[in-house]
Amino acid sequence: MGDDLGDDWWENKGNSDASEAEEEAEKEHQPTEKPEKKPEKRKRVAEKAVKAKKKKKDEQKQRVTPPKKETEDEKSAKPKRKRKKKKTITDVLASSEPKPGSPADMQALVTQYFSDKRSVIEQEELKLQNSCFLSSNDLTHSLSSYLKQVCPKWAKIQKQHTEKSSVVLLIVCSSALRTIELIKQLTTFKGEAKAIKLFAKHIKVEEQVKLLQKGVTHIGVGTPGRISALIEKEGLNLRALKYLVLDWNWRDQKLRRMVDIPEIKVDLMKLLDSGILTGCKEDKVKIGLF
Repeated sequence: MGDDLGDDWWENKGNSDASEAEEEAEKEHQPTEKPEKKPEKRKRVAEKAVKAKKKKKDEQKQRVTPPKKETEDEKSAKPKRKRKKKKTITDVLASSEPKPGSPADMQALVTQYFSDKRSVIEQEELKLQNSCFLSSNDLTHSLSSYLKQVCPKWAKIQKQHTEKSSVVLLIVCSSALRTIELIKQLTTFKGEAKAIKLFAKHIKVEEQVKLLQKGVTHIGVGTPGRISALIEKEGLNLRALKYLVLDWNWRDQKLRRMVDIPEIKVDLMKLLDSGILTGCKEDKVKIGLF
């Protein structure tokens, strides 16, 4: 049977084996194609990403917990923080020892006030010599004892004064109540001299003008605002004025001196500028700090 197949059979078999070997070699050399991802797998990946984001947000919410609202009892039990108070002039003065006023203090006040209101030449004219001042109160005197010291010839001066609408001694203070106190303290000093209250509380300017015109007045005690108003209305003139005494060292309930109160300080500077500083430079008026 093998003889009948002949040589062709062997040739055909060898050719088929060779072709099969070539096909296998080609298959080995060809790159293997990756299988395409199925849509189901992509869907799973997307779902996992969404879940991861959601989980992250939940964790963040848990970390940032809203503050608990405090009850009224908790608020009252909780100690309150004390705010630092700004120091007022009262606090500063309360912690410092009172010092008697001096001519240098008065001069510094005048210079500071008029520094932006006058030229350099005009400011020079405002400077007062030490001879323009009476001796200052050393905080041991009452008003009467101080005036006796600075005005030793008062009895003679008061008899020589005969001009109406004018005074020889002008005492300037910060308020109506202080005016009344100072007038009471004048009792042992003034003798037969007549004193008048010069403040705005319950008294009209016109009434005070009439009182000054009615008779001779030796001493005027009042606030700088009302005294300035009387000078402007010509109800009070400074022709007979010899002594100007400022209630410099006295302090109110808030420990303020008259020059520490802004509105009083402005009125005082206006009064000094109405002719008193000129009188001082001409050696007609002396200033005392009580």
